[in-house]
Amino acid sequence: MKKRAFLFRRSVLPKSPTSIQGLDEITDGGLPKGRPTLVCGGAGCGKTLFAMEFLVRGATLYNEPGIFFSFEETEKELTANVASLGFDLDNLVKRKKIWLENIHVERSEIQQSGEYDLEGLFVRIHYAIESVGAKRVVLDTVESLFSELPSPLILRAELRRLFHWLKKKGVTTIITAERGDGTLTREGLEEYVSDCVILLDHRVSDQSSIRRLRIIKYRGSTHGTNEYPFLIDEDGFSVLPVTSLGLNHSSSLERVSTGIPRLDAMLSCKGYFRGSTILVSGTAGTGKTSIAAKFVEEACKRGERVLFFTFEESPSQLARNMRSVGIQLEPWEKKGLLQFQATRPTHYGLETHLTTSIKLINEFRPNIVVLDPINAFVLGENQTEVKTMLLRLVDFLKMKKITAFFTSLNSAGDAMEITDVYISSLIDTWLLLRDIEIGGERNRGLYVLKSRGMAHSNQIREFKLTDHGIELLDVYIGAEGVLTGSARLSQEAKDDAEQLLRQQEIGRRRFGLERKREAMEAQILALRSRFEAEESEALKIIGIEKARNDRFTQDKIKMARSRKSDISMKTAGTNKNKIKI
Repeated sequence: MKKRAFLFRRSVLPKSPTSIQGLDEITDGGLPKGRPTLVCGGAGCGKTLFAMEFLVRGATLYNEPGIFFSFEETEKELTANVASLGFDLDNLVKRKKIWLENIHVERSEIQQSGEYDLEGLFVRIHYAIESVGAKRVVLDTVESLFSELPSPLILRAELRRLFHWLKKKGVTTIITAERGDGTLTREGLEEYVSDCVILLDHRVSDQSSIRRLRIIKYRGSTHGTNEYPFLIDEDGFSVLPVTSLGLNHSSSLERVSTGIPRLDAMLSCKGYFRGSTILVSGTAGTGKTSIAAKFVEEACKRGERVLFFTFEESPSQLARNMRSVGIQLEPWEKKGLLQFQATRPTHYGLETHLTTSIKLINEFRPNIVVLDPINAFVLGENQTEVKTMLLRLVDFLKMKKITAFFTSLNSAGDAMEITDVYISSLIDTWLLLRDIEIGGERNRGLYVLKSRGMAHSNQIREFKLTDHGIELLDVYIGAEGVLTGSARLSQEAKDDAEQLLRQQEIGRRRFGLERKREAMEAQILALRSRFEAEESEALKIIGIEKARNDRFTQDKIKMARSRKSDISMKTAGTNKNKIKI
């Protein structure tokens, strides 16, 4: 008998999108549809705002009307509190998109006869749902009932019955509750409102406020399990799910100029990789911000957008200081290509800094982001938190293919190759500026500590800030080490003098050789003339002797003929074999 193969089709839990920035990403789509969700946390952590934004987004974006039952705030207070976020509750109520109702229970108003129940609350919720056709329900701080109503055990049972009833109605429900001492809620609501539990945390560390969100549980769905920073601002509630970013971003082969020609030459004549992370570190006054500003100016000339985060100087002060070294930033700011964001690191917590930065980057959409300096965030022993924040930011920027430019202040006497926040592993190109003290002078030196993916110079260049820009000069390596400043100029003068002497010696030797060559040629000419004279005389004598010899031979032949005698063979042979000269 053949076995039948059954294919199991994986089902997806229906969800109600929140449209809260970042939340739908870490919940894989939103809150469980038709089920209750518990949102718990301490006072001031944002529970009410979270629930209200879920309700408003549903009514305005998904045509899902909702009802909001508050056990603490009145309808007027709720409307006023969220008006600053752009939520017009009065209009939504008039259009029957939202139902607002405050339920205030006074112990003196309760006349208990027989067993206590919440039937009246059931009726009011049912009426509100039917009135607006609600798909979403919020019960804000429902545990306030425990402090006002008697018999907590009966109340728990009634609330359990209420939540089961809401499930049957098919509405997506948010219940907010105050966090208990060592527990999620004061009254243990999570025991029976447990399909989804979200914890909002508002803590203070080193006098800085930090807000974080964590999904404790989510039945039937995958979800992010980390702590995620979130922000409450004029645009509402936003979550930053950057801890979910991985190392799957693509890298670019495009190169962008540093704005300094000789620095480009040190980086294989092409500059930085686009989308890479650049760090310039050094002690105070070495010119870190100037290198950043020159890179910014060059990028703006190419028509690129730059977002400049400054944590120590105001934008006007920074622009003024850069003018002194020939770098003009104001024109690009007026054209909208350059935007400054100046804040003190202590203004708010690291997570808020991170969330605010991400929000500004998403709004401005820059090609380049500058943070000057990154170690301004280091307060006390929070290096680990700062590194985590920068890791999240670097991952986000790489995912967006945005070039990141960081500066870092090193303390005098510290190891130059170490930063306060230990982020060297995150850096693609690291430029190190150092002080060089020699001959009673303090000068600057620059070298490339590392630059991934490219050939780069290993030489130190003298780094000068002039009124017409940044210059990189060759340094001299002498017996005492690197020479810069007046020591370099003195060495240059010595080298020039030595070179002049060498040139003079070469000229002298060339002159001597020329004189010898001329003398030799004169001697050769005299010898040639003597040889030609002697040759002429010798040829003349040879001609005479030859003529005499021929004459003598002819005479002998004539004489023999006249005597009627034989001509000797020797004589004939002599005439026959004449030698010509």
